[in-house]
Amino acid sequence: MKTESVEEVIARIESLAEADARRGAIVFDGDGTLWSGDIGEDFFEALVEHGHFTDIAHAALVVEADAEKLSTSGTAADVARRIHAAYHDGTFPEERVCEIMTWAAAGWTRAELDALAARVLDSLGLASRLHEEALRVARWAKEHGIAVYLVSASPRAIVQQAARIVGIDPGRIASATEACDGIGIVLASVDRPIPYGPGKVTRLREKLGDRTLYAAFGDNVFDIAMLKDARIAVAIRPKPRLVERAAEVPGLVTLAHA
Repeated sequence: MKTESVEEVIARIESLAEADARRGAIVFDGDGTLWSGDIGEDFFEALVEHGHFTDIAHAALVVEADAEKLSTSGTAADVARRIHAAYHDGTFPEERVCEIMTWAAAGWTRAELDALAARVLDSLGLASRLHEEALRVARWAKEHGIAVYLVSASPRAIVQQAARIVGIDPGRIASATEACDGIGIVLASVDRPIPYGPGKVTRLREKLGDRTLYAAFGDNVFDIAMLKDARIAVAIRPKPRLVERAAEVPGLVTLAHA
């Protein structure tokens, strides 16, 4: 992949915007793109450490573990740890793990879930993990009236907290979102499709409509569909799986960083 500077990528976006009377947008993935690490995993690990799983969550975790032939013995936290370990070993489907991380607090109120997310984010030191080259593009876009979107497969509760730090409008966020009942109790399910793989494009287009997507920024293989939907496709500190499949994304470039 060719490497382009922040200034070169901005110039290309500016050229598209100047020729577009409707004014389009740019979009970023979150984990690995706007910041290092995976805040969805950070959140899930904190939830496991917290240990307060309801019977509803425990039963749902058992079903998920059993489907992949993992042991279902022990506490809900024990089962959750096995699922997480299997994911890291490459033996548990990644999209389903993203869903599990989103609904694992089933039985809590959404307010309780959001409060935990706020505490977790406070402890992460996310500001020190932000990717400055990505932020420079986002800041420029906002200053020039170009909408900035964030599309992430991490749980809504933690993504919304992180977006505030980055400065992205809450109405321009698409994240994995837990289902709730009529009084705000979290259910052991999610609103599908979550923003993973092609689901990223589905959820983004629900917000963006048919306006032009000037540029998309991602770091991993499950960002490919979103990268292909944009006029300019940009990899930020790309993971090996994206590098291996870079030929699937016409014109994909890597954003230079210090």
